[in-house]
Amino acid sequence: MKDIFEYLKHNSYPGRGLIIGRSEDRPVIAYFIMGRSENSRNRVFRKREDTVYTKAYDESKVKDPSLIIYNAVRGCGNMTIVTNGDQTDTVFEYLKQGNTFRDALDTREYEPDGPNYTPRISGLLHEDGSYEIAILKREGEACRRDYYLYPAENGKGHFISTYDHDGDPLPSFSGEPILIPIGDEPERFASDLWESLDQNNRISLYVRFGSMEWIFNKHGGAGNE
Repeated sequence: MKDIFEYLKHNSYPGRGLIIGRSEDRPVIAYFIMGRSENSRNRVFRKREDTVYTKAYDESKVKDPSLIIYNAVRGCGNMTIVTNGDQTDTVFEYLKQGNTFRDALDTREYEPDGPNYTPRISGLLHEDGSYEIAILKREGEACRRDYYLYPAENGKGHFISTYDHDGDPLPSFSGEPILIPIGDEPERFASDLWESLDQNNRISLYVRFGSMEWIFNKHGGAGNE
């Protein structure tokens, strides 16, 4: 297993990242966004009912909302969806119709933001604690779709991000989701995760341990509406 805090401390730009897993006694979800451009950095997380979404911090500075404003975390019955884009809503609609996580993402592909072609990363936490993770990324001229299914295991989780590290163009995440330990100190885990993100590039972080939640925003405070 890899120490997620050390991994992030030595990675100035993983882009957007998600964690799904389990502590010793409860399911865990985390999602963060980072940004290099003014448009990308002009965001905060807000929460309404069972949905965490991105919102412009300063509406007057928004240039293109298409890839930066979306529902990031959304409940669907006894399941929770977490993604880095509007595929959150695609997964939600497919699940409501009795289809699967994979059915939904088979209809989507990487983001059209060349030359980076940002991967779409997505996760689904099931009621029994098992979870699925997917990444859709550009390979040649095609879209490669990788799907992973994990059982609930106490003290373990998996991390995936959009990019391996900073670069120009940004290199897509490679390999399988990273196995990480998840301790049983929720507040410390949340604060350590936030402090591990590069201070120049971090924008927002959402962490949930069971029914306990935290939102960190570089701008705009705690983020509840």
